[in-house]
Amino acid sequence: MNVGDVVDDFALLDERGIQRTLSDLLDQGPVVLFFYPAAMTPGCTAESCHFRDLQAEFTALGAQPVGISADAVERQREFSHKYSFGYPLLSDPDGLVATQFGVRRARLSLAPTKRQTFVIGTDRRVIEVIKSEIRMSVHADRALTALRQA
Repeated sequence: MNVGDVVDDFALLDERGIQRTLSDLLDQGPVVLFFYPAAMTPGCTAESCHFRDLQAEFTALGAQPVGISADAVERQREFSHKYSFGYPLLSDPDGLVATQFGVRRARLSLAPTKRQTFVIGTDRRVIEVIKSEIRMSVHADRALTALRQA
């Protein structure tokens, strides 16, 4: 998935077990879809908390962060509850959406999903792609910059 690509709709369960579709999420404004390897790990916690801490800035731009990983719904619920994220965490246990976005790793990898973020406009077009496996705060920071420039 690259800047300018149109994202096909998808449906996944969130941390509460409610089915969410990309189109429904985009009805509320742009979506910052961030893929992370595994809930409750140090890097993913730092990244997710940074998105949480910048929530007011995303809201001011009419956008919302949405996390996604291969973790089960129950694990996403535990993660969200522990850190009070306030934004959806989607469960992609089969890696179908990760494959759609080109962020799924080989099955034997310890981290099944690459850490990448996609800023998606309400027209389902990718505005920005952010790639960094080790700089956790760059994802939210660059997403905000892309939204401000859009």
